[in-house]
Amino acid sequence: MSIQQDKIQELVERRSAAKLGGGQKRIDAQHQKGKLTARERIALLLDPGSFEEFDMFVQHRCTHFGMDASHPDGDGVVTGQGTIDGRLVFVFAQDFTVNGGSLSKTMSEKICKVMDMAVRAGAPVIGLNDSGGARIQEGIDALAGYGEIFERNILASGVVPQISGIFGPCAGGAVYSPALTDFTLMVQNTSYMFLTGPAVVKSVTGEDVDQENLGGAAVHASKSGVAHFSAPSEQEGIGTIKKLLSFLPQNNLSTAPERPTQDPVGRVDDALNDIVPDNPNKAYDMYGVIRSIVDDGEFFEVHKEFAKNIIVGFAHMGGRSVGIVANQPGVLAGVLDINASRKGARFVRFCDAFNIPLVTLVDVPGFLPGTQQEYGAIITNGAKLLFAYGEATVPKVTVTLRKSYGGAHIVMSCKQLRGDVNYAWPTANIAVMGAEGAVGILYGKEIKAETDPAKQAEIAETRKQEYNDLFCNPYQAAQKGYIEDVIEPRNTRFRVIRALATLEGKRQEIPAKKHDNLPL
Repeated sequence: MSIQQDKIQELVERRSAAKLGGGQKRIDAQHQKGKLTARERIALLLDPGSFEEFDMFVQHRCTHFGMDASHPDGDGVVTGQGTIDGRLVFVFAQDFTVNGGSLSKTMSEKICKVMDMAVRAGAPVIGLNDSGGARIQEGIDALAGYGEIFERNILASGVVPQISGIFGPCAGGAVYSPALTDFTLMVQNTSYMFLTGPAVVKSVTGEDVDQENLGGAAVHASKSGVAHFSAPSEQEGIGTIKKLLSFLPQNNLSTAPERPTQDPVGRVDDALNDIVPDNPNKAYDMYGVIRSIVDDGEFFEVHKEFAKNIIVGFAHMGGRSVGIVANQPGVLAGVLDINASRKGARFVRFCDAFNIPLVTLVDVPGFLPGTQQEYGAIITNGAKLLFAYGEATVPKVTVTLRKSYGGAHIVMSCKQLRGDVNYAWPTANIAVMGAEGAVGILYGKEIKAETDPAKQAEIAETRKQEYNDLFCNPYQAAQKGYIEDVIEPRNTRFRVIRALATLEGKRQEIPAKKHDNLPL
């Protein structure tokens, strides 16, 4: 065998060894936990044959605590580029089979390199997390590595989409990279995220809690809102990431790819004419409205289990990607509270950063009252949603279905927050408050002056009807130009798509500034 052939053989053998990560025994242990390896995850995520790996032969440089005894190629993270549905993406996947996926300085350098490449190329970056945290043997070097990654997350924010998949442990400082990205997905029963683990919680606070109840997928998808998606398996989680990408552009200077549809733009749905109940206090399901107006009835929801009184997610309308924000009358009557405001604001800001038009469906009776909300800063949190809509320069189309009262009316993409096209159904009530509350304030003395309870009820009912006739309809707003038109519900799809088409070339600037000061 020639020297050249020997060197080629060495390359082949080193590649084969590197692809085994920590070795077959640790790969088997990963499978026994119901988890895939880093390379298996990448293979599922990317188009077949599209993955080009970078830095396969990078080795750690630590010599302390016996670390100099082993220097595996790749050092605990697989990085590179590939395509998803033919579109370029950059990816890194932590390899738990190598030192538990713990982060070394060289691992951070590999991750930072692909993040830098993603920004330069203008392509999404996807991080698949499965790590025991910082590599303790490297001390401050590991912490510096985290800091470098976080800075890349910050600089890439609003430039290219960033998606995090949590496929195992993600604890301590490691949680901040996913928290800085646009979307986070967790896998049920095999992934968890927390700053301090159960043992530390027990020693400091006395609470006895396991990993799943402290930071599992169910907790973060429904209670904290840290996770935007929760999947029952890694395979379904990766499928969710791929589906999400289909609605997103490559970067902040491009638009999302259009999707052909056979669903007619002019399709009408007579069921919408009857979906709002005659009783203003009766609930209905906003999902029915959403599915009726979007292409092929397909709606990709974000934050499905969190703050269910507001609905956010992606769909296509007329083949174009749109972001949907809708109050849900079926949960807490659709009121806005702290979590709903945060959820909506985050989604609106993402859509605005990446040129995705916003369609807002309004049925909101107000903000949730109570000391818990006030002490929790509902004022500041509600202002986040208001701020997000007010600063957004993407096309904004708003349809008011029923209630739109008080401050909540303003917050939900009203005309004064630079809403482009605002429609209302004939059932819309756009006012400072509902008739019941208004009559109590405006005519309370008159009603109390009448001693006969029957007469009191009669006066109250008369005044309510007067108030309803005057304010609880869309025509006052229409007369003043605060809405463009009152539309028949069954025509909503056509009217919204036509408005979006009109706004396709929209140009709107914001005053020059270093950055805004969002109410955090």
